Amino acid sequence: MSREILLLVDALAREKNVDKEIVFGALEHALAQATKKRYEGEVDIRVSVDRDTGEFESFRRWHVVPDEAGLQLPDQEILHFEAKEQIPDIEVDDHIEEPIQSLDFGRRFAQDTKQVVLQRIRDAEREQILADFLARGDALVTGTIKRMERGDAIVESGKIEARLPRDQMIPKENLRIGDRVRAYIQRIERNARGPQVILSRTAPEFIMKLFELEVPEIEQGLLEIKSAARDAGVRAKIAVFTSDKRIDPIGTCVGMRGSRVQAVTAELGGERVDIVLWSEDPAQFVIGALAPANVSSIMVDEDEHAMDVVVDEENLAIAIGRGGQNVRLASELTGWQINIMTADQSAQKAEAETSAVRQLFMDRLDVDAEVAEILAKEGFSSLEEIAYVPISEMLDIEAFDEDTVNELRNRARDALVTEAIASEEGLEGMEDALVNLEGMDRVTAGRLGLAGIKTLEAFSGMAYDEFGAVLALPADRARALIDEQFASVTDEEMKLIDSKYDSRAKALQAKAWSLAEANQG
Repeated sequence: MSREILLLVDALAREKNVDKEIVFGALEHALAQATKKRYEGEVDIRVSVDRDTGEFESFRRWHVVPDEAGLQLPDQEILHFEAKEQIPDIEVDDHIEEPIQSLDFGRRFAQDTKQVVLQRIRDAEREQILADFLARGDALVTGTIKRMERGDAIVESGKIEARLPRDQMIPKENLRIGDRVRAYIQRIERNARGPQVILSRTAPEFIMKLFELEVPEIEQGLLEIKSAARDAGVRAKIAVFTSDKRIDPIGTCVGMRGSRVQAVTAELGGERVDIVLWSEDPAQFVIGALAPANVSSIMVDEDEHAMDVVVDEENLAIAIGRGGQNVRLASELTGWQINIMTADQSAQKAEAETSAVRQLFMDRLDVDAEVAEILAKEGFSSLEEIAYVPISEMLDIEAFDEDTVNELRNRARDALVTEAIASEEGLEGMEDALVNLEGMDRVTAGRLGLAGIKTLEAFSGMAYDEFGAVLALPADRARALIDEQFASVTDEEMKLIDSKYDSRAKALQAKAWSLAEANQG
């Protein structure tokens, strides 16, 4: 029997021209699969073949899992405390093995398992070919379309077969069998049929790699492409940078008489490419990314990672672009949320925000409109700023004396302490999934709790204006508005609520909605 195993391994290794170790591994897998058929359920079997003698041993295995996790796969797992009764020093994620009777290995078995062994060898060969290919560090594949499968193109490049999905082809391009095609390696998928290279001609990385081919200065390290954004087949933007003052980064990428950028455009089916100068200054970077529109002014919100960009009426359509294309690509290129507006719209937004801040100070500090107006005009926008900025900054305000400043700071601190205590009360009985939601802080969670929102499901179902009320208004008033469906909301309250319609609130609810949907599923 052991001799037959060694003969089988030797024959397959020579027939398939692979290392014997690969054949031994495939054989052990086949033996394990055959042995599993003796048992009911999904048991874990390991078979070990001696490389010198051909003798083999079989074991049933149990994976050691934490006690608190419970048994998800009872046929394959054992709790840690039970495993320690057998092996005192065993750790979680170790395995316990029990020797079992091995199969009789005869000629019939050799024929039955040969296909399983051959399949494992083919898988190993594909893995090795793929590993050799990836080891070259190539990010692009150039090959010939061998066949079409349900709209996807199967591209042959040397010994590698890669898949170019229909949704990763440039829109309106008509690829056919026999066409030469170039694409970016997007990812490697591993499934039952083995590893497969997935390609893309629409990924932003594709255009970056194409410029690397056309612009030697990039490969030499003299020029760098920082980012790219694409509306595949129509328009793209790339951000370039160099620390070498002798080099014009935009001109270098354009090339003599546009030769370099035209070569990239031809590969992309006529896609127009805007080349933007990257800057460490985010505002300057955004201004460049919005070209050819001229920007009048720009306001940066670091907390929300957003910018309000003001343009005149003549530049409004250019800045936005057809279907919002220009501003969308600029936002993707820079990584900033960009809000395009006219001067009038900017003024209206500023007035709404100032009005909301005034109302906040009047409600929370118990001051009149005049004091609240002074604080807002001096740039204060939150209780935290009033309570904790250096006192010298507030003493510089001509309208306030030292006693007034100290009183305002004390009131702000008292309001913050009261809010913190109330927030902790609101957390009582709240669902852990809501408290621990990524991006959620305890104060916000506490305010939700005070408004009666204590489960992930309830939060994910809130309207944005309801969430704004929770963040902006006293807990009892916010709760009343939610219960009354905003029937009695005042103009000042709505301004305050509108100021809380921020990207963070929307992002929180999007995460809550996804998580709640997953839990229901």
